[in-house]
Amino acid sequence: MNFSTLKKILLRLYHSYVVKYFDKLILSVLLSFGVAGSTASIAWLLDPAIKKMFIEQDKTMMFLIPFAIILAFSSKGLTLYFARTVLIKVGNSIVLTIQKQLASSILKSDIHTLESKHSGQYISHIMFDVGQIFTLVSNGVLNLMKDSVTLVFLVGLMFYQNWKLAIFAMLMMPMAAFVAKSLGKRIGKATTESTKLNASLTSYLSEMLKGSRMTKIFQREKFELDRSHKILTSNKDIRNKMGFIMIRATPIMEFLTGIMIAGFIYYSGFMIASGEMGINNFFSFLTAMMLAYQPIRSLATINMMFYQGAAGAERVFGVLDAEPTIKEIETSPNLKINSGNIEFQNVGFSYPKTKSEAVKKINISVKGGSTAALVGHSGAGKSTIINLLPRFYDPQEGKILIDAQNINEIKLSSLRKNISMVSQDIILFDDTVRANIAYAKLDASEKEIEQACDFAAASDFIKNLPQSYETLIGENGIKLSGGQKQRISIARAVLKNSPIILLDEATSSLDSESEEKVQSAIINLTKNKTTLVIAHRLSTIIRADKIFVLNQGEIVDIGTHNELLKKSMLYKNLYSKQLSA
Repeated sequence: MNFSTLKKILLRLYHSYVVKYFDKLILSVLLSFGVAGSTASIAWLLDPAIKKMFIEQDKTMMFLIPFAIILAFSSKGLTLYFARTVLIKVGNSIVLTIQKQLASSILKSDIHTLESKHSGQYISHIMFDVGQIFTLVSNGVLNLMKDSVTLVFLVGLMFYQNWKLAIFAMLMMPMAAFVAKSLGKRIGKATTESTKLNASLTSYLSEMLKGSRMTKIFQREKFELDRSHKILTSNKDIRNKMGFIMIRATPIMEFLTGIMIAGFIYYSGFMIASGEMGINNFFSFLTAMMLAYQPIRSLATINMMFYQGAAGAERVFGVLDAEPTIKEIETSPNLKINSGNIEFQNVGFSYPKTKSEAVKKINISVKGGSTAALVGHSGAGKSTIINLLPRFYDPQEGKILIDAQNINEIKLSSLRKNISMVSQDIILFDDTVRANIAYAKLDASEKEIEQACDFAAASDFIKNLPQSYETLIGENGIKLSGGQKQRISIARAVLKNSPIILLDEATSSLDSESEEKVQSAIINLTKNKTTLVIAHRLSTIIRADKIFVLNQGEIVDIGTHNELLKKSMLYKNLYSKQLSA
């Protein structure tokens, strides 16, 4: 990251977030003056302390000066405490704002955008990158203000004590700035590497936990252990790299400080001998110079902190600035459902970064209130068609109509409001049965939820659960069977009561008993609804009003079950294989 990019990111952080807390920053600046004044007064007090207490042996000053020193240290501690408190609150407020924006951006992102990046990277943005921004705001800004003002006060005191020695001390500062600039660029690069590794680690841990059963059945514990060790070792190496870069300034700064103090002692010896400088001035100046060492060292490394924070902010802004591929015009009208007719007109679609078309010149007509089925071999394009209707993706060719309304020209929210989906990949939350069903309608009454469960043939098993509807079902419904999870998913769709139903192989992974119950629930769900269903088991779509046979992204036959058995060799073969299985 070059300085121009750093400046641009920091300005955006300031104008978008920090400026809202300008009054808090002013307060921190004022408190920084208190810290600086207290620090400088500690060094200045050594002049009268030595002169009045040790040389003149003034008994009054023996009490007053120690009291003044205690007061100075106390003042420094209190003002620093309040300054840190203010900026910690500001930093946490900014972090909360950014995290909310990230969550909103992720939730509003289309499927293509979400699938272009591993979930671990998004988690890393929210946790790690935002943490870097917090450090920048709460520590970086405070240190910059506090240490800059403190250094000015101490340098002013040094010039007051002896301008010649002060000039000598000032010669060391440009060298410290050069060190900071050099290390800042390196730490920014290392931070980027660290973020990628953190994302990889987060992704791996998530996959490891989800795939625990597969790991055990295939006895791949050692393989996964080796893989985890590799990732963890890489994280350790990058942390070492960052740590080494951070501390690289230490020996340089210590060397520069040594030169400064040695030169000071050498030169001041001559000045004391000539009477140009008193011993009390010497110790006061020495203390001021030693106290100036800390802010100089801090300012030398603050550059790195800014680069770290900016690197995190840059990655966060990349997510916030991502343009969704699924776009809608704000003034678009809402979808108006009359009959619920669905039409695909010459629809063609290719997934991003793939050469072949997933579907080609697809023409589908489904009458409102009827059931249409999509059948074909794996990869024929069935799921693609299902995903195009709620606009998870947009086709590159052709158009899709619902009751003669182009779905690309209506409000996205109104489109999805009128569509329910039941998939073989059931998504349930680590919450109660009731909460998972009510996800479709958050203000649903007790009666509505129970009626939905009756329709979905789910009431009996729910009532037999330990806490009935209040039973916690675990992560993704792990405490339930496949058939139970599917019926809860159907109950959710029933509660939504959408005029269009999409069924994506909803019974493919169930045993015969569960399939029978789920199939009964599906019949209730799809009654008088326009239904588009992907059928794994062709026996479940025998009664479909229309069946579309797909092969390599194209529709090759259309008809009822009986019609297709007579005229479609592909359909006949698919059906015969399942009968003999």
